[in-house]
Formats: sequence, structure tokens, C-alpha cells
Amino acid sequence: MFREVSYRLSKLLDEIEDGDIGLPDIQRPFVWSRTKVRDLFDSMYRGFPVGYFLFWENPAVPAGTRQIGVNDKQQVARRLIVDGQQRLTSLYSVIKN
Repeated sequence: MFREVSYRLSKLLDEIEDGDIGLPDIQRPFVWSRTKVRDLFDSMYRGFPVGYFLFWENPAVPAGTRQIGVNDKQQVARRLIVDGQQRLTSLYSVIKN
């Protein structure tokens, strides 16, 4: 079942920081270049659409997950990002780091 939910960017970044959003082990590592990250921010600044994020919400999250950013979160992620990991990691890294 799919449903569309709108979030403010600040809420998504806070949920990453709190450990509520994580990555399934099947996701590739972060591979975007600085140029690609800069282009993402440029597109956002210009008001261009930058795509959707697709999350898998599961109360019984499997053990094969990892965190976005520094891995010091104490909880297991409630939502796993299935599509948009490169964009979301870029946003988190630039804004929070």
C-alpha cells in the first residue's frame, strides 16, 4: 500500500538525526560527487523538482539496517529509505554537518 505524505525538509533531517530514518543493507554506499550535490542544491534553489523519496515503514525492522550520517544513534530506524538515498544523504550531510 502506497500513500503520499508531505514532510518539511527540517522534519526529515531531524528524523535522520534521531535515528528514525535509516538505510536497508541492500542500498549502495553514498557515491555522489561534490558536483552532483551542488547541482541538487542549485536545482532546489531554482525551484526545480528534485524527485520523491520512497520509504518502507515497518514496525518490525530487520536487523540488516544502517544509519545515515554518523552512526551513534541508539534506536532502530522505523522507516527505511528505498529510493532517494543519495539525495537525502546529500541534504543531511550539507545541512547538518
